[in-house]
Amino acid sequence: MSGQDIEINGPDGAFSGYLATPASGTGPGIVVIQEIFGVNKVMRDICDDLAAKGFIALCPDLFWRLEPGIQITDKTEEEWQKAFDLFGKFDVDAGIVDIDATIEYLRGMDGCTGKVGAVGYCLGGLLAYLTATRTDADASVGFYGVNIHEKLDEMEQIKKPLMLHIAREDEFVPLEAQSQIETVLSRNENVVLHIYEGRDHAFAREGGAHYHAEDAKTANARTLEFFQANLG
Repeated sequence: MSGQDIEINGPDGAFSGYLATPASGTGPGIVVIQEIFGVNKVMRDICDDLAAKGFIALCPDLFWRLEPGIQITDKTEEEWQKAFDLFGKFDVDAGIVDIDATIEYLRGMDGCTGKVGAVGYCLGGLLAYLTATRTDADASVGFYGVNIHEKLDEMEQIKKPLMLHIAREDEFVPLEAQSQIETVLSRNENVVLHIYEGRDHAFAREGGAHYHAEDAKTANARTLEFFQANLG
């Protein structure tokens, strides 16, 4: 398994991404969609882990229009302020254009089987949902996505499998919003929802304040099984 920074040419310009390839050199592709901290160690580790499991994983720098190369942590108040500032300025629609370009990049790689999925966290959780509604990704998974309830009018566009992991005590997703998500998305047979009672936002971020090892392990196992079933 090897990891490297590469360049992706999208409709709006070139941007970087972290690419991790399995030892075999071949496998289905997975777009790893960043949190609000950029393509940092957490995201790179997720790519490396997916590569170790046989996938070609690629995490694109979605903040490149604002500030290329962001790699911050969740450890200081200053970094949180920076992350929320970027989140506030981020153009979600432009982000999906970049994710679509990343899907095409993976599909065009020699070692890729042609099947490509996506997995996103936090901001990336919303983008994973929109990847399911706006792109031809073969399967998408969102962890504790923020503001999905504002985009439920796109639900009927979901034609491929989508799995969402929802933290019941998510500080950024009120229960009313969760209820809307559950009510609307349960009408689409392509969507699978998993609720984690008692868990807060980012419960799967290793080393994070709300990290919960057992439920993170469960969510990651469900995600792996989902990708193995839908990406082959």
